[in-house]
Amino acid sequence: MTFSDQYLELQKKIRDDVDRLKFKAPVTHIYNPLRYAWKPHAKWAKKFIDQPKKVVFLGMNPGPWGMTQTGVPFGQIEMVKTWMGIEAEVDHPPKEHPNRQIEGFQCTKSEVSGQRLWSYFAGRYPNASDFFADHAVINYCPLVFMEESGKNRTPDKLPKEERDLLFDVCDRYLKEQLNLLAPEWIIGVGAFAQAKAKKVIASSNVNIGTILHPSPASPIANRGWSEVAHRQLQAMGLA
Repeated sequence: MTFSDQYLELQKKIRDDVDRLKFKAPVTHIYNPLRYAWKPHAKWAKKFIDQPKKVVFLGMNPGPWGMTQTGVPFGQIEMVKTWMGIEAEVDHPPKEHPNRQIEGFQCTKSEVSGQRLWSYFAGRYPNASDFFADHAVINYCPLVFMEESGKNRTPDKLPKEERDLLFDVCDRYLKEQLNLLAPEWIIGVGAFAQAKAKKVIASSNVNIGTILHPSPASPIANRGWSEVAHRQLQAMGLA
C-alpha cells in the first residue's frame, strides 16, 4: 500500500464514522465532501500526499465554496484547477440545500479563504509540487453544517453533546493523520485548529504554531492577510 493509499484509508474511516453521528436543529443540512467529492479528493491525495511532510497546515472544516465543491482542503476552484492541476467529477450530497447547491468545478463562486491561502503559497512556489514536497494542508473536521437559512455553522458552535461526540472522532483521526504525516511543524490556520493540534500531540519533537485565519470575517485578514501570515511564518523560521 502506497503512502497516499494509507492516507486515503484514514480519510475513508473518518468519512464513515462522522456519517454515523446525528445532529439536530438549528442544523438542517450536513455535507460530507469526503463522500460526494471523493474523486477529486483522492486525485489530489495521490498526487500530493505521497510522503511524510515537514509542515502540516491544519484548518477547521470545509468552506461552502471551497472543499465543499472540490474535495480539496481550502479548495478554491481556480487554484485547484490551474495551480494544482486537479479536476474530477463531483456528485451531490443526499440532502442538498437550495441555496448551497453543489456544482463542483463548474461553481462560479469563490472561496475567499482558499483564494488567499493558496495564492500566497502559489506566489512562493509557482510549481505546486514544490510546495507539497514538504507541506500538506488538512482539515480537522470533514463535515459542513448549515442551518435552514443556508447559514454556515462551524463545528465549535454545535450544542455541547453533539460537539463532544464529533470532536472525539475528529481528535482520534487527527492524531492518526499526523502520526502518518510525521511533521516537524503543525500550523493551525486559526486558534481553534492550533488548540486541536496541541490536544492530540504530546511529543516535544513536534512544534505547534498558528497563522491568522484568512476568513473574510476577520478585519485583520481583510487588511492584508498574506503579509500577516508571512510575518508569522517568518517568525517560526518557515518563510
